[in-house]
Amino acid sequence: MQLTVWTYEGPPHVGAMRVATGMEGLHYVLHAPQGDTYADLLFTMIERRDRRPPVTYTTFSARDLGGDTAELFKTAAQNAYDRFQPQAMLVGASCTGSLIQDDPGGLARALALPIPVVAVDLPAYQRKENWGAAETFYQLVRALAGPSAPAPGTARPERAAGVRARCNLLGPTALGYRHRDDIVEITSLLAKLGIDVNVTAPMGATPADIARLGEADFNVVLYPEIAGQAASWLQRTFGQPFTKTVPIGVSATREFVAEVAKFAGVDASATLASASTRLPWYSRSVDSTYLTGKRVFIFGDATHAVAAARIASDELGFKVVGLGTYSREFGREIREAAKRYDVEPLITDDYLEVEAKVAELQPELVLGTQMERHIAKRLGVPCAVISAPVHVQDFPARYAPQMGFEGANVIFDTWVHPLMMGLEEHLLAMFKDDFEFKDGAVPSHLGAGHSAPVADGPVQAPSNASNIAVVWAVDAEKELYKIPFFVRGKARRNTERFANENGVATITIETLYDAKAHYAR
Repeated sequence: MQLTVWTYEGPPHVGAMRVATGMEGLHYVLHAPQGDTYADLLFTMIERRDRRPPVTYTTFSARDLGGDTAELFKTAAQNAYDRFQPQAMLVGASCTGSLIQDDPGGLARALALPIPVVAVDLPAYQRKENWGAAETFYQLVRALAGPSAPAPGTARPERAAGVRARCNLLGPTALGYRHRDDIVEITSLLAKLGIDVNVTAPMGATPADIARLGEADFNVVLYPEIAGQAASWLQRTFGQPFTKTVPIGVSATREFVAEVAKFAGVDASATLASASTRLPWYSRSVDSTYLTGKRVFIFGDATHAVAAARIASDELGFKVVGLGTYSREFGREIREAAKRYDVEPLITDDYLEVEAKVAELQPELVLGTQMERHIAKRLGVPCAVISAPVHVQDFPARYAPQMGFEGANVIFDTWVHPLMMGLEEHLLAMFKDDFEFKDGAVPSHLGAGHSAPVADGPVQAPSNASNIAVVWAVDAEKELYKIPFFVRGKARRNTERFANENGVATITIETLYDAKAHYAR
């Protein structure tokens, strides 16, 4: 077992909680010890949800292990039904609860509750959160939509003439990265095409809604990590095709529109012609030339990482120097994408490996999760969050989708703002010798006596144990401070690295400019 401070995904029962919390009329009875209720905070504190998740914990303690924990579960399940009167119930065990092997599914069936009870057996020590959400959603779909499935081999009836096509939106859950706003954006886009949404699930759906998923003509898979397995089952059982394109970025959104238009038998030309997004225009403008060739490292769940790499390379002119995911189940997709950008795929759930790779590649921008935001902050590299795991700041009150044409605008702003725009850098370079633009100067309204300190003695540079200790000469340190602040950290690191590689113990002005010439090649 590997111990870690941070983790990209929680245990699988947290994934089940994400499905249950996103739905209405569903209750989850979780066989879990005291302490596992911490998961509620993910929704109330991180997602800023105004009510706690629909979860009843058995909360057994150490002294209960010598008694009848099975009876404890049955009592909790019966009380949950009596109190909340759900349309359906999920039952299962947390990672710790699974160790006592009480069989929540069998115990719940013994109660003979007058509602559907779906047992989810989640292998807590082999799988993680996204898999748990996908398995839970799949089991719910099978249990609730299965009874209305046609006989095997039955041809799907043709849609009547003049009837608008209908689809299901599959995959959004509670605690999902911008799932709330993605639903709004894609629903609006489909409406412009003349396509109605039959059910959005799990988020916002009731068990009764899940039961009528088969009524749609096709399925839109927004998040394959969550909905891929369920969509495959619906295709086999109800003959419903499902989309393969995730509409993140301008090009992908246009491909998505063409794909759903083909499923629905509608003309997409008017919708594509009226698409409103500023990203393509701005990326062609003169100010965006500063973005061209920026070296970017990308890490996240597979769906968002692959989409981000395509946007970065094809739509913004960045250079993808690293691509990875913590979603091991989607390693093949990441490997295929990495081949397109001629980079080595990084498939790991160890954040220390990710940090080492970022330090090695020295990108100019990191696109990742909240974990990479902390990593980039320590390394002094700009970062934008593109994927879960996320923090409270990634659940904004404003409308901020990632999908569709408006999502492309949001992505452009989010990614570009951490970087210094070309015009601003040009102005800083133009006036770098002006007395007001040097580090020792302050805005005139502050008056005298506020100058920033400049080193007046040799500065000892930090070094790794494997490197020689380097010292900055006073004149070299002062010259370094003439470099604009937003690239000064990188200039310092590159110079120290150059000095170590060339056996230079004291960094002089000549060393500084030799390093600049070396890395400019």
